[in-house]
Amino acid sequence: MGCDKNDRGLAGVPHLVRNDSSPNRASVYSSELTTMRTRTCRHIVPLLFAVFMTVTCLAPPGYSQNAEDLAGNDVDPLREASGKVVVLVFLRTDCPISNRYAPTIQQLSARYSRQAAFRLVYPDKKASAARIRKYLLDYGYSIPALRDPRRVLVRQSHVQVTPEVAVFDGRSRLVYHGRIDNWYEDFGRSRSAPTTHDLDDAIRATLSGKPPALGVTDAVGCYISDLR
Repeated sequence: MGCDKNDRGLAGVPHLVRNDSSPNRASVYSSELTTMRTRTCRHIVPLLFAVFMTVTCLAPPGYSQNAEDLAGNDVDPLREASGKVVVLVFLRTDCPISNRYAPTIQQLSARYSRQAAFRLVYPDKKASAARIRKYLLDYGYSIPALRDPRRVLVRQSHVQVTPEVAVFDGRSRLVYHGRIDNWYEDFGRSRSAPTTHDLDDAIRATLSGKPPALGVTDAVGCYISDLR
């Protein structure tokens, strides 16, 4: 059984003639097959890369795995801190306990302004940038605020309620998460004044290169899981 000179395979490669035992014929076929595979790879690899880049660039809003500032820009507060201690304070605009902690949060932020980067984080998807700006104005906040609608920072910080805080050291390692202090014993029940200052203690320990005495504490507030 022979091979017609016009009988060509896919992509112009001749079919293998199984009953042709000629060494030359087998060598020619092997060489042509290798050439075909090389050319195919050269075309497919750039094509796959182009498809990947197209999908990435055309991804819909919300596809990013970062938080965002109030202008809608992607933000990674740990990367932006450039080796400083980072304190993330998780708040809800509709949580009364969050509201009562505004003065304490402001005081701590001012105290450590040169050594630590404070960020207010709002995990409520329904809290618009305009709503958060009004909240910041109403409570006199000058701390940069972030939206975390996809709960990226929530998961990274292991927080569950608002207000709750997370402290990261200069190498972006989570060293503390929990309450600001023990002012609140339970929801609706508070002390006249706090007797522990957990966030302050955690920041001071981290700045001195030591692990906080308590790495985790239970915070009292409004559950983040209640948000949709």
